[in-house]
Amino acid sequence: MGTEPTFRNRPYRILTFAGTSPAMRHWLLMRILVAIILAFISTAALADSSGEQMRGERTPTATDVISGLYALGRFQQGLLESTDLQGNAEVRNHAALRAEEGAKRDKTLKQVQDAIGAEPRVSKAPSASASLTEPENSDGPGYVRRFYAAQIPQYDSAISLIERYLRAPDNAALAAFAREQLPILRAQAEDAERSMADK
Repeated sequence: MGTEPTFRNRPYRILTFAGTSPAMRHWLLMRILVAIILAFISTAALADSSGEQMRGERTPTATDVISGLYALGRFQQGLLESTDLQGNAEVRNHAALRAEEGAKRDKTLKQVQDAIGAEPRVSKAPSASASLTEPENSDGPGYVRRFYAAQIPQYDSAISLIERYLRAPDNAALAAFAREQLPILRAQAEDAERSMADK
């Protein structure tokens, strides 16, 4: 009894199929096979779910695109109203140009909307003035950088929306309009990024 090894020091027993009946071996092999298949299915489902999240929840509809472009137009108008109260001539002229372009875009978009009978959702446009407030100096380089920086996420959102829509458009007229707007919005986004970097 004094020479018997403790439980911790006893050698482990190696599990083998020796001594088991053919029926038992078959049962064990089937359980292992089922476990492997279930693990494979779970991994594949997780990968597919992750891929869907990366691709976005769903393809935008015509209503989504129209609503998103109207939201961009409201933001551009708000940018102009904000620069009317503060900012230098550069930002006021830039805001006026973008607001005018947005108004023309919205006018054409309204014709497409009426033709297809879409009812856009009215969402609250992001406030342009909130990100541009600088009480100490609304004419300095910091304000000008924020002026251009505030536009970039709005353009990125609209561009992404159009790109996703054009992968599977549900209306030919809106798809044609969106294809025309895509290079224009990209150029405006690049202009905002370049102007911000120069300040």
